Amino acid sequence: MNTVVLNLEPIAHLSDEQFYQLCVANRDLSLEMNAAGELIIMPPVGGETGNQEAGLIADLEIWNRQAKLGKVFSSSTIFILPNGAKRSPDAAWIKLERWEALTPEQRKKFPPLVPDFLIELRSETDRLSQIQEKMQEYIKNGLRLGWLINPQDRQVEIYRLLKAVEVVQMPAIVSGEDILPGFELQL
Repeated sequence: MNTVVLNLEPIAHLSDEQFYQLCVANRDLSLEMNAAGELIIMPPVGGETGNQEAGLIADLEIWNRQAKLGKVFSSSTIFILPNGAKRSPDAAWIKLERWEALTPEQRKKFPPLVPDFLIELRSETDRLSQIQEKMQEYIKNGLRLGWLINPQDRQVEIYRLLKAVEVVQMPAIVSGEDILPGFELQL
């Protein structure tokens, strides 16, 4: 199954609330919306990718429980970016102060902010160029640090605010740098 992109703009423009209600009504689908208002229906991942994704979230959560610096989110969480896109990274982290600045209603629905840190894990069905565009979108919206893990090409692309993308060959240890102090992930 491939990603499906539907252009809704000729007939409708979904508000944040309408998009939220669409997602609630279709819980079995993994939905995103880009800044142009196109609805993106993503296929489920296979067992290996799902297991890798769970491991990434677990490692991030274990570090965060010790550091107590923020909140960790799974790929089921959709974030409303400043450009209006509604995106769900495979793993995300938000600094505690930014999370606590949200209203209770904003926390219950789709948080209106870009994560401070996130991971995208390329699955067998993902086109690399689409994930790279998504990573650039995150950076343009204020992401401080992001990792695109690409098992197919045995690489990790490291995205940093206001810096060129760094490509590291796997196996590697990647660092959370000053965004996630003390967090390291062995790939």
